[in-house]
Amino acid sequence: MPDVTLAWPVEIRLPKDRRTLRVTFDDGRTFDLSAELLRVTSPSAEVQGHSEAERKTVGGKRNVTILSVDSVGNYAVRIGFDDMHSTGIYSWAFLRDLGENAKRRFQQYLDDLQAKGLDRDRPGIR
Repeated sequence: MPDVTLAWPVEIRLPKDRRTLRVTFDDGRTFDLSAELLRVTSPSAEVQGHSEAERKTVGGKRNVTILSVDSVGNYAVRIGFDDMHSTGIYSWAFLRDLGENAKRRFQQYLDDLQAKGLDRDRPGIR
């Protein structure tokens, strides 16, 4: 089995609707990552905190869109969203992991929303 941490993106495409980010890696794997999933799993300190206990669940992001995708060196991209969040730096390894585990991560997000009394349509952070 290849080491996915070494997988390198060969294409990053933002479709016109700006609701997904398509990432294709050099091993042929392609992932369509929703703007909502990217936003609520942002690797920023605002969302992740500085420890697991500080991690925040962000509601109200069902209709978020991606405004920009900018390279950060040769190891990551910074994604800007229409809610003005733009502090997350998404490494290639993070995007690959998110792509491979999108279904599980999204279900975890839905479970967290429910447990914290939040939902996908009303803004809120807990």
